[in-house]
Amino acid sequence: MIMTVQKASDMTFNLEPEFASVYAAFEATAQQNLKKVALKFEGETVSFAELIERIENTARHLRARGIGKGDAFAAFSQNRPEQLYCYYAAAKIGAVFVPVNPNLTPTEVEYTVGHSEAKVLFYDDVVAETAKAAVPENLLVPMAELATKLPVRLLDTAAVAPEDDFLIIYTSGTTGAPKAIILDHAAQMKGPAALARLFGISSDDVTLVALPLGYLYGLSTAAATSLQAGGTVVVLRRFHPRDVLAALVENDATVFHGVPTMFSMMMEYCEQRSLSFDLSNMRKLICAGAPLTAEVERRFVTQFGKELENYYSLTECTPVFGRYFDDPRPLPEGSIGRAAPGTTVKILRADGTECGPNEEGELFVRAAATLDRYLKNPLMTEEAIRDGLFKTGDLVRRDEDGFYFITGRIKEIIIRGGANISPAEVEKALISHPGVQDTAVIGVADKIFGEVPVAVVVRRHGSEVTQEELISHVEGLLSDFKVPRTIFFETELPQGKTGKTDKKALKERVEGLLANR
Repeated sequence: MIMTVQKASDMTFNLEPEFASVYAAFEATAQQNLKKVALKFEGETVSFAELIERIENTARHLRARGIGKGDAFAAFSQNRPEQLYCYYAAAKIGAVFVPVNPNLTPTEVEYTVGHSEAKVLFYDDVVAETAKAAVPENLLVPMAELATKLPVRLLDTAAVAPEDDFLIIYTSGTTGAPKAIILDHAAQMKGPAALARLFGISSDDVTLVALPLGYLYGLSTAAATSLQAGGTVVVLRRFHPRDVLAALVENDATVFHGVPTMFSMMMEYCEQRSLSFDLSNMRKLICAGAPLTAEVERRFVTQFGKELENYYSLTECTPVFGRYFDDPRPLPEGSIGRAAPGTTVKILRADGTECGPNEEGELFVRAAATLDRYLKNPLMTEEAIRDGLFKTGDLVRRDEDGFYFITGRIKEIIIRGGANISPAEVEKALISHPGVQDTAVIGVADKIFGEVPVAVVVRRHGSEVTQEELISHVEGLLSDFKVPRTIFFETELPQGKTGKTDKKALKERVEGLLANR
């Protein structure tokens, strides 16, 4: 997408789509960069000209299987370029693309395909067993078949409009049945444009993608944003700290997106082996998906000499908060940044009135890319939207200079004897101890207080820090009622499908440990 770079202070940045569809926006950029490398994957390079050809061939495969405008189809695999071919081919013919994370179980895949009414599930060899256990044979197509070239005559076109459905993204479903979020073409044009403006993504950038392309963070925020700006995308099949660090150096990457666990694992990998990697070429190391603590950020700078940039969005709303690439002002300590281009923000009290500066309240937002609706769930859609703004469930405050701070999550708030405790605040205190690698805090039932905080800690390599030492450390930082009096030590925290800590699984584990005491 062609963009005019403006100063961060210019909040009139125009995000309205110039094109009717995501494919039209992509093609306009690709035509200006035909000889440039668009994709790299396991030693293969694909130019923008070749990418156009592969997208068009994928579109012919879809039409040959009876998939046309409004029809849903799914792709289930480890990270591969074919997922991006499917993304843009769907955009070209007006179909609806359903990316599926490779870590899902057969039951979850069955639900996703059935609920979305996908006509086809493309799959790779890695997930073949799961795919065949989940989906009827007549819906299964090996992803390798997309490499077969089909005659041009098999492709017909359909008029695509910005308001047409384009993506169905399923959440990880850690609190029940997954939510199916529908995004239209306008959202997937405006969202990448806003992200490119926020992070300064251009045709000069090389973005390494190790996040799952089965979720929006990897598929759109990382990959599509770069491609639609004319940049190069390097795709890794999956995340491994060694592979990522090596690929960042080998490909002269400038941009990498990850979740805090990824950056923590990259540090730990190097610390345990006394290794170093030269990341001096990196322009943006962007962290989202969970709170990034000051301690993890400090350690990363010490290890690699590069800052991590905290960024906030939701699958339903992207982007929301971040640091503008051309804003020289340092972020206030603990701030997530300023409102992203095209974002409307309100912070509301429980009574619905708007909070003042430095007052904590619930975040309501409309971003450049905001969900159209939840699929087949009008009640959930109605409950999620208030006066055109999405109800996030996150607690936020804003200072006098327009910088935002994420202070907690309403659903995760621990209520101890009537007093609210933010797990994020306690986690921040725990991880500031030099012996702590990672941590998570949850609330468990208590006969006296109703609920109390319990912490699970992963020690740093070589650390022998004790429960007593950590309790004493937190007592020096937080009010007494916030201090966890029970701390369990584990070698790792359970992760959900997106790489975030799975607090539901963690709570079940902790409750089991407490019951066996």
